[in-house]
Amino acid sequence: MNKKVLVLAGSPRKGGNSDLLCDEFIRGARESGCIAEKIYMQDLKISPCRACYGCRGTGSCVQKDNMAELLDKMIDADVIVLATPVYFYSMDGQMKTMIDRTLPRYTEIENKDFYFIATAAAGAGAIKRTADALRGFTDCLPGAKVRGVIYGSGVYQKGEVRRTDAFRQAFTAGQSL
Repeated sequence: MNKKVLVLAGSPRKGGNSDLLCDEFIRGARESGCIAEKIYMQDLKISPCRACYGCRGTGSCVQKDNMAELLDKMIDADVIVLATPVYFYSMDGQMKTMIDRTLPRYTEIENKDFYFIATAAAGAGAIKRTADALRGFTDCLPGAKVRGVIYGSGVYQKGEVRRTDAFRQAFTAGQSL
């Protein structure tokens, strides 16, 4: 079976380190026969959750932006990759906003395999804190399994991640699907 892989690239910087790891993951996934799609969160209009609970009982947010379409893709995927640069020891705002907006249908994002990709100028300790925050999301999803975490630590300038073991790890993780 060809798995559907959805890569959610949280970085506002296309071609940056976390984005390069996304591309390597996708390259590996496609090599193994998967269908892979990357979505740049920065290209979508996703407003913050208003906590109005207008979605309660309807499964639909009152806000009309790109989130409903993204939720459909998340529900349809077999594998979801959450990729983010680390900002102040956590995920970037685009990723957090998207996670909060899954509220109307988060219980339908079930039985998915997840991979986390995080990059930071700091060491692995900062990234582990970010992975813990991402796990907070997946812990709320029925049957979600975190299959791997790729730590691109010690990278700051665009492209530095190419010289790290994380670059190979991203390809290998995708290829293992």
